[in-house]
Amino acid sequence: LFAVFSIISMAVMRLHPRWAATLHNGLLMALAFICLFAGLAQLRRGLSPFDELRARLLAVREGRERCVDGEYPSEVQPLVNDLNDLLHDRDSRVARALARAGDLAHGLKTPLAILFQEAERAEAEGHVDLADAINQQVLQMRRQIDYHLAQARAAASGATLGARCAVIESAEGLARTLSRLYAGRVLDIVVRVSREHAIRGQREDLDEMLGNLLDNACKWAKSRVAIESATLDTGKNSTVVITVDDDGPGLVESMRDVVLQRGVRADEAAAGHGFGLAIVRDLAELYGGSISLDSSPAGGLRARLQLPAG
Repeated sequence: LFAVFSIISMAVMRLHPRWAATLHNGLLMALAFICLFAGLAQLRRGLSPFDELRARLLAVREGRERCVDGEYPSEVQPLVNDLNDLLHDRDSRVARALARAGDLAHGLKTPLAILFQEAERAEAEGHVDLADAINQQVLQMRRQIDYHLAQARAAASGATLGARCAVIESAEGLARTLSRLYAGRVLDIVVRVSREHAIRGQREDLDEMLGNLLDNACKWAKSRVAIESATLDTGKNSTVVITVDDDGPGLVESMRDVVLQRGVRADEAAAGHGFGLAIVRDLAELYGGSISLDSSPAGGLRARLQLPAG
């Protein structure tokens, strides 16, 4: 460009010297703009791998990918390789933590089952007070174990990138189980969940949350429990909203926040409420979601669970 510019300037000076200065300035400005645009294009081309890397990292964070794929310049590729190694190591650590949590739960089940059998034996021998005391302690230990194992599993699962599960599979499976569990009552469990709705998380944790909400609704419902799903687009992130309604007596407004507090036992809050809902709250918060209680259009209680969409 500079050579062409020089040739044109020399030619104009020979033909019309008075135009030379004007042409020289114009060509110089044009050359400056061309160089500027060329530099910006080169800069944009040089930054494009970082744009791709950013998009890949976003996909990993949202659970759509488990590692950072793609080919990158030699200056960036070592960083990508180290990042993928870190993600793989993290997944391995989480898997080991989940296995240990399962081993712990399995190891505690047998002693608790033995204590429960001893309580039954004590009751059969006429020691009713002793049997009741043992049963209460066994129940409390089971609740504590379930509570803390759920927290540990969710803390680990929340760190597991790429986890995704459909709401409909969890909702329908739990509805069938609870229908059998409450077969002695005339109870209609209605599932109105879209097959397209999925959350960013582990199936076991979604089962834990929905299981507690549905079981709580079934305990108090007169004849009907309904679970529905919808999506809420907040602009930056999409959220799945799951509501569980019952037609029972509901819960007074002053107790709705109390039963969601961590560590509140059922007998400290309200009969049939409390501990399971506190587990739901902890799990939801670990996944970046929330749980709230309100009055249901059916007349009972409405539980509104919000979780990041998968």
